[in-house]
Amino acid sequence: MQHAAIIFDCDGTLVDSMPVHYEAWILTLRRYGLDLSEDEFYALGGWPTYQVAEHVIKRAGVDLDVTAIAHEKEAEFERHLHLVEAIPPVTAVAHAHHGKIPLAVATGGMRHICEGLLKSADLRHLFETVVTCEDVTKHKPAPDIYLEAARRLGVTPSLCLAYEDTDPGIVAAQAAGMKVIDVRTLFQPRRVSG
Repeated sequence: MQHAAIIFDCDGTLVDSMPVHYEAWILTLRRYGLDLSEDEFYALGGWPTYQVAEHVIKRAGVDLDVTAIAHEKEAEFERHLHLVEAIPPVTAVAHAHHGKIPLAVATGGMRHICEGLLKSADLRHLFETVVTCEDVTKHKPAPDIYLEAARRLGVTPSLCLAYEDTDPGIVAAQAAGMKVIDVRTLFQPRRVSG
């Protein structure tokens, strides 16, 4: 089947940013005596930063400012944007379809972070629109972010193909009626530990 549009997740799909995100989490949480295992981090893939911070704080049973920790983690990550590289088998798809069919990004990340990543990897010009956690009220695994990306592209969701690297993201794209390619079958991010 020929797809009318392709929608890509960003972190772990277009760019190998997940190890850098994890390291930013570790540095930030350590300041508060909190922890997050790498396995748990990857299980939460696709969650917005605020939700991850809220989850870790609630699990620890402490009273901390979720917003402050989320902003601190994002600032830590931004200091290391230069360490993030594009994921060749996925970005090759974006390059091959650029100018032929509409392309979008649908990410659980914050807009300024996603835009910075795409610009740093010289990918931003490939996409007609970028939809972030700030553009929808329900996040992955809810389909809202993929539905919004399809709406902005003017394409029926069932005619879109999605590229994703997390279970919540795959559930979100499928719930939107899209076919999905699991990027983990094409690429494995490096692990920080082990």
